[in-house]
Amino acid sequence: MSEAVLVTCAEGVCEVRLNRPEKRNAITFPMYQQLTRTLADAHADAAVKAVLLSGAGASFSAGNDLQDFLSGPAFGAAHPALQFLRALATFDKPLLAAVQGPTVGIGVTLLLHCDLIVAARDTQFSLPFVALGLVPEAASSLLLPRLIGQQRAAELLLLGQPLSAETACRLGIVNRVVDEGTLHEEARALAQALAQQPSAALLATRRLIRGDVSEMLARIDEEARIFGAQLQSEEFRARVRALLARPRPA
Repeated sequence: MSEAVLVTCAEGVCEVRLNRPEKRNAITFPMYQQLTRTLADAHADAAVKAVLLSGAGASFSAGNDLQDFLSGPAFGAAHPALQFLRALATFDKPLLAAVQGPTVGIGVTLLLHCDLIVAARDTQFSLPFVALGLVPEAASSLLLPRLIGQQRAAELLLLGQPLSAETACRLGIVNRVVDEGTLHEEARALAQALAQQPSAALLATRRLIRGDVSEMLARIDEEARIFGAQLQSEEFRARVRALLARPRPA
């Protein structure tokens, strides 16, 4: 296994860093598998009080690695991405994220499962599912309207237009916007503050805030059923072929 996901734990905080900066941290199937295992390990480790997600380089994550979806296995219940989404939705300890740069697709939707998010000023969020001939995932079709309202969610999900860090903060998608140079320092400080809280009260309060996860899991499965069908469509494949054929900037 390559070091495409780096995991370090200290002072009650498990930091999970996507480490594929040359591909803007696009998530591959093996990376999904490692992320799922890492969440399971963090759940089982009593010393871990909070998990902080981050990305190496200039981008938090460019989303799914589209080449994997073109050539990989059928999108079913055992698919690595779907296993990760279920693990994310049912993870019972505080989740935080430090995000920067272009953050796309699942790089955005996974944030809806985080409790606290710190964004660098250069962060730009994008949800281009419809433009790719796909539908959103990670229960984002449920969680995003709840968070920001149906009309605003429709604008982001149907049109896929980019969203700045400042606008995301104003809408309540992220908690804080900071200078890039202090991003990780401020996110770690928040994670350590959570790790120092009384554990039982912290976990119980988080469960109360999140409510029953069964509806979320049902929506993940419903989205996945349609997502899988769209992956087989010529609509999706034509869009991705066109995207991959574009010349890359030097």
